[in-house]
Amino acid sequence: MADRSDIHDRLAASLRAARKARGLSLDAAAKLSGVSRSMVSQIERGESSPTVATLWALTQALQLDFAGLLEGRPAPGIEVTRASQAPVIQRGGVTIRILSAPESVGHHEVYELAFRDGARLTSDPHSPGCREHLTLLEGRLTVTSGDATDQLAPGDVARYPADRPHEIAAQGPARAILIVQDS
Repeated sequence: MADRSDIHDRLAASLRAARKARGLSLDAAAKLSGVSRSMVSQIERGESSPTVATLWALTQALQLDFAGLLEGRPAPGIEVTRASQAPVIQRGGVTIRILSAPESVGHHEVYELAFRDGARLTSDPHSPGCREHLTLLEGRLTVTSGDATDQLAPGDVARYPADRPHEIAAQGPARAILIVQDS
């Protein structure tokens, strides 16, 4: 059986890797899980022995398999993230719900975007070769990538380079699905 320090080290590494793979800060992980930022930090550094309740809250927020947490293997069968448990980020009038699995971060990320009237999602350039695919479900959006700008109506799909400054702006409330490749 593994000794206590080995278990702490594996637990800390698994939780830290999952949080970073989701692109979440310590504050965001704390908010999603209901565990204090300082406790999340202590657990990730292997300085705290979390309770089962704390581990459960963190694994649910980070969409990890609680039973396989220390083994680092995916859960068998169908993996379901309930709507109420998907990580959500609020950014300048845009609600960003993370739909992709933690292991896909940096390769193939999927987000649901909900814009308030006039909200903008402005991004710095991602990695060279990164592309975004934006499907507008409801409302009207303006997409800008570098010097190019276009208007979208419901059902439109915009594919554009995201390795330059880019922005999605709403004219009224809007909903969209965003796929980011090779970020």
